[in-house]
Amino acid sequence: MKTADRFTLTRVILAPLFFIIYFIPIWTGRFASASVYILIPLLAFAEFTDFLDGFFARRNNEVSDFGKLFDPFADVLLHLGVFCCFTGAGYMPAFILLLIIYREFIMHFMRLIAVKQGVAIGARKGGKLKTVLYVCASFYTLLLESFVRLGIDVPIFAELRAAAVVLYCVCAAAAYLSFADYLIHFKSVLKNAR
Repeated sequence: MKTADRFTLTRVILAPLFFIIYFIPIWTGRFASASVYILIPLLAFAEFTDFLDGFFARRNNEVSDFGKLFDPFADVLLHLGVFCCFTGAGYMPAFILLLIIYREFIMHFMRLIAVKQGVAIGARKGGKLKTVLYVCASFYTLLLESFVRLGIDVPIFAELRAAAVVLYCVCAAAAYLSFADYLIHFKSVLKNAR
């Protein structure tokens, strides 16, 4: 396995680990404070592996069609897992999560169609911007949840929580705008699908 793909695989492994550690305090009623000190660095490292896989792919000339499919798969696995945590905690509206899930599954279906045509759909700028917004929303919400788990009273918590909803709406809008960009850019590939 190439170095870049190892970093991508790390993200695939860390995605369910984040989910489990997030819910342990909810399931057991214990370790809420401790979970904060694990979740923040865990998410930071998981997101950093996204930079590392791209860095090593370019540096070691390991850019491959497999990597072009594996990297977005790992991103989606991580982000949807994190978003499920925040939806369960009431930070992210369920309908926004559903819209994002639909977008991601349709995008992966589109990638499969393209692969059948011999085309690997790599990340485009809109998709990268969407990912940055997903990361920002994840860290912002994790910060809010950390306040709760550490027992820190924030007088404007309701307003901060409302801002999270707005941020998730922006994420969903960016997701669909980037999806439209992929459709336009790869329409000839999709048109020839049978």
